[in-house]
Amino acid sequence: MLLAFDVGNTNIVLGVFNEGKLIQNWRMETFNSRSADEYGMLINQLFAYEGLDPADVDDVIISTVVPSILYTILHTAMKYFKRRAIVVGPGIKTGLIVKYDNPSQVGADRIVNAVAALTKYGGPLVIVDLGTATTFCAVTEKWEYLGGSIAPGLKIASDALFEKTSKLPRVELEAPGSTICRNTIESMQSGLVYGHMGTIEYICKRMSIELAEYDKSGKPVRVIATGGMAQMMTREISCVDHVDRLLTLEGLSIIYEKNKNIGPDRSVSPEEQSEIITFVR
Repeated sequence: MLLAFDVGNTNIVLGVFNEGKLIQNWRMETFNSRSADEYGMLINQLFAYEGLDPADVDDVIISTVVPSILYTILHTAMKYFKRRAIVVGPGIKTGLIVKYDNPSQVGADRIVNAVAALTKYGGPLVIVDLGTATTFCAVTEKWEYLGGSIAPGLKIASDALFEKTSKLPRVELEAPGSTICRNTIESMQSGLVYGHMGTIEYICKRMSIELAEYDKSGKPVRVIATGGMAQMMTREISCVDHVDRLLTLEGLSIIYEKNKNIGPDRSVSPEEQSEIITFVR
C-alpha cells in the first residue's frame, strides 16, 4: 500500500492506495507544534478504525506547502511506517514542462493537481484549488504548466474581516440565499461567499481566454475545482466543469508511480529505527 500526505496550511489530507486505487482517506488539522509521535499515534488509530495494518504500507509520498512540518512528517514515516518518504519537489519526475519564471517557486500542491487533472481530463485546463488560499493554474494540452493566480481563501477573508473591524462578528461560512440582506451576519455571509464566487467566475473566465490563445489546440478549456471548499463554492458557479475534491491525493499516486523505482531503497532498518529522533516542530 501507498500512504500519501497532502500537507496544507489548514489541513493534512491522508490517503491510502492499494494497487493504485484510493481505498481510504482522512482529513486532520495541521498543527506545527504536534510531534512525530503524536502524528504517528493518530494515524495508527485511523488505520485501526478502518481495519488497516501499518505494516502493509510499502511506501510514503508527501506533498507540502508547510516547510516547518515536513521533517516531522518525514520522521513519522520513518518511525511508524519504516519508510523514507518521497517528497514532491525539485528532482521529482512529473511529466510537466513548468513555464514559471522560477519553477522552484511553484507550490508542490499546484504541481500535483496539474499532473492529476491532465491525466484524468486532458488539457487545456484551468485548475482551481479552494483551500486556505484560492489558487488558479493554467495548463496546456502539451502538459505545459503556464502559471496562474493566487487569491486569499474564503476563510482568510472571513478572519481578516473579523480581526480588522471593531463591530463585525465572526460568521459561519455559508450562503445566505440573498445579496440584499437585512442583518449584519447575513450581509457578511453574502459579501464573503458571493464575493468569492464572483472572484472565481471572473478569474476563470479571463484565464480561459488567455489559455485558449496560448494553447491553440482548438480544444475547449475546461475548469476543474478541488480543495476543501470546492463543493460549497461551486454550487452557483457556471464556469466549473468538474469538482474533484481528492484530486491532490490522486496526483500523489500518479507521481509516485513515476518515481517509485528511482533512488536507493527507502526502507528503514531496525538499527536505524532505534536511532530515529522525534522532533517537535
